[in-house]
Amino acid sequence: MSGSTTTEIVLPGIVEPEQLLVRRRPTAAPGPGQALVAVEASGVSFAEQQMRRGRYFAQPAFPFVPGYDLVGTVAAVGPGVGPDLVGRRVAALTKTGGWSSTARLEAADLVPVPDGITPSEAETVVVNGVTAWQMLHRVAKVSSGGTILVHGANGGVGSTLVQLARHAGIRVIGTSSARNRKAVSDLGAEPLDYASADLPARVRALAPAGVDAVFDHVGGPGIVDSFRLLARGGTLVAYGTASTRDDKGNPLLPVLALAARLAVWNYLPNGRSASFYNVWGGRRRRQAFRTKLRDDLGQVFQLLAQGVLTAQVAAELPLERAGEALRLAESRTVVGKVVLVVDHGTGSGR
Repeated sequence: MSGSTTTEIVLPGIVEPEQLLVRRRPTAAPGPGQALVAVEASGVSFAEQQMRRGRYFAQPAFPFVPGYDLVGTVAAVGPGVGPDLVGRRVAALTKTGGWSSTARLEAADLVPVPDGITPSEAETVVVNGVTAWQMLHRVAKVSSGGTILVHGANGGVGSTLVQLARHAGIRVIGTSSARNRKAVSDLGAEPLDYASADLPARVRALAPAGVDAVFDHVGGPGIVDSFRLLARGGTLVAYGTASTRDDKGNPLLPVLALAARLAVWNYLPNGRSASFYNVWGGRRRRQAFRTKLRDDLGQVFQLLAQGVLTAQVAAELPLERAGEALRLAESRTVVGKVVLVVDHGTGSGR
């Protein structure tokens, strides 16, 4: 892609979605150990919703290019990278930088995408899929025949988690808004309205002895109910603080408060456990992190290719319409993930 131009979306500060900027720059060649990826799809996750408010717990400095993950085709490689990688479709976790028509990435961080999956389909299970897989199988370790509670079962992570659990023979109770009840039911979960005043009692009615695991991205006061709904031996997996998205003040405080609460619960003699999941946990052990990511995401991709998982694509919008895509994702009216797409045939979003 020598001499080409890269289009990228810039978040200039704490602004409304419509104030995102479209920037074009010369495409930089990959350096040693790197690959240049022609991005085909990048998702709109909850992380970007927090970042535009300055509320992400590891907030990047403004201005920056958002984009937590991506799927694309390797266009060129730098010194030290085998040329056979060129032309292969790959996925990557990026945290930032995905909302761009090209990305320079470490070749060792790329995960192969199997044939038969479209870029948008693959994109829906990159960060969402590896998060769901690791929480279910590496953290909670729920066995077949168990029962779990998934908050936000219509969301990107939640909808994937429901499908993975059902495939593993696990019963799922899923919360969502009333308008998404059918969508949650179609995924195989028993739906409950998260706005119900008596939600804990409704869960207890379905699982009188408690549930084997609760997956909670909301945080806030409701985390107490999540812990109390566990059966003896059960695990609470917290992986976000969505309830504080619009709060003011230091974005680290809600995460630290949640982590402290979970730590205290783990010392109580109640036969239950609590964990805070972060997809980037363990990254200091770089090679082990890469191996685990490749293995886990690879298994999710295979399930998607086999039709066991159904990609939950809420909407596809061109890269240049990132502001509209972000607004849609923030509306909480969609099921699955909003995806930004790039058409390299014309050099712009389709």
